[in-house]
Amino acid sequence: MNTLQELQQWYQSHCDGDWEHGYGVQIDTLDNPGWRVTVELTDTELADRPFTEIQRLEHETDWIHCRIRDHKFEGHGGAFKLDEILQIFLAWAAEKQTV
Repeated sequence: MNTLQELQQWYQSHCDGDWEHGYGVQIDTLDNPGWRVTVELTDTELADRPFTEIQRLEHETDWIHCRIRDHKFEGHGGAFKLDEILQIFLAWAAEKQTV
């Protein structure tokens, strides 16, 4: 399964007739150029899951910054980092939590 298919599956698995009306996934562009990915975590199993912020700013075109803020996953990155941002989100979402 590729990254986009995995994201579609994650999204579909959270569509319960209610969640998708107020929340969801947004993918947008930045003017520097780059990408912005926002995933609303409210009312999902990820809402309170810890996430270690990722910040790699090696070069003005090869950078990535992912974090959780206000119950949202926020991923930003250079023009060729969209797939990596989505993979970071999906890997974190798929992690098994130990109690």
